[in-house]
Amino acid sequence: MTTPATVNASEPTVNAQPVAEHCLANKTLIIFDWDGTLMDSIGLIVDSMHVAGEAHGFETTDKAVQDIIGLSLMKGIEILYRQADESQKLAIQQSYADYYIANSHSTPLFAPIEAMLQTLQQQGKKLAVATGKKRKGLDRVLDASQSHHYFVMTRCADEAGSKPDPQMLTDILDYTQQNVSDAVFIGDSIYDIQMATALGMTSIAVDYGTATSAELAEQNPTYQVDTPQALVDLLCG
Repeated sequence: MTTPATVNASEPTVNAQPVAEHCLANKTLIIFDWDGTLMDSIGLIVDSMHVAGEAHGFETTDKAVQDIIGLSLMKGIEILYRQADESQKLAIQQSYADYYIANSHSTPLFAPIEAMLQTLQQQGKKLAVATGKKRKGLDRVLDASQSHHYFVMTRCADEAGSKPDPQMLTDILDYTQQNVSDAVFIGDSIYDIQMATALGMTSIAVDYGTATSAELAEQNPTYQVDTPQALVDLLCG
């Protein structure tokens, strides 16, 4: 397994992979996951899933919920509550949405993220989002964070295959007329890195979201960062 370049408060380690292929300065398309990567929403997702499951007689753990973040909501519910029948799964999905929407005011973008998006846009980069959210949910948080204008395209789990299926990424590449070699994908779950790897796309794993640093390292991302500021420094430095 190739060791990813790790970025923290110190200088990043040298990546063993070809420099030209993965040089971030050469990337013209920057694709982000949403929850846990741009938006500080993991806590609300976990709380919402607990409330929804318990409302219908099911329980799970924080870690189990964190492990399904990045998948489509229904796929996550199917993994967490395998014993539920179809009508119960639909009811859990609705209860989750009701709680999440009612409390979504508590999920800001991570502190340095908006300035990073502004800088990348000023540099002429095309920015996009590939998320496990449904379209309605992503549009709601884009409106709340007033960040629609940063992204040339966004793709959701109800418009393409659920992660780690790379269809969202290929749709974005097609729309923006960019090649895989022009793009980098940033995410906080193992499914994010698996999705990028399926296309041979440069990837950045962020340790401050759902998965642990060790879990992400096992997926062999091109780069790995431990804080939102480290991501800003890597992309904008």
